Amino acid sequence: MALSWTPRGSVGAECDRRGEAGVVSGCVALLEGREVDDELVIALGGAHGQLVLDGREGGIHGYWPRVWAARGLLYAWDESAASAVIQATADPHWRVREMALKVINRRLVGDALDAAAELRNDPVPRVRQAAERAVVALTSAGA
Repeated sequence: MALSWTPRGSVGAECDRRGEAGVVSGCVALLEGREVDDELVIALGGAHGQLVLDGREGGIHGYWPRVWAARGLLYAWDESAASAVIQATADPHWRVREMALKVINRRLVGDALDAAAELRNDPVPRVRQAAERAVVALTSAGA
């Protein structure tokens, strides 16, 4: 993996390779715990993607692939992903909840206002902060 790897650049390259709809559907599949091809895992996770595929870092069913999938939706988007992002706000791992809130904030997923508002009471400070930012963004946008 090149030292200049970034999530944005890698997702952009993957969109060029398989199309934005393909990347979005792959991210949704990962968020929902479904299998995807190894190339997408590596595109979303960088060098750590290979560790996951090798069964380390919690493996493919650990939380990291779900975090990367949500992060991928910061850079590739379609409204069809909204439901999976909203569901991710209830993920048992805080990193997934936090990243889902970042997507909700950036993509202004209006149907997520209630879920974001609830997470203002999350036990993890980073999730609470992301929830507050999402609620402010959504209410400012009139969602």
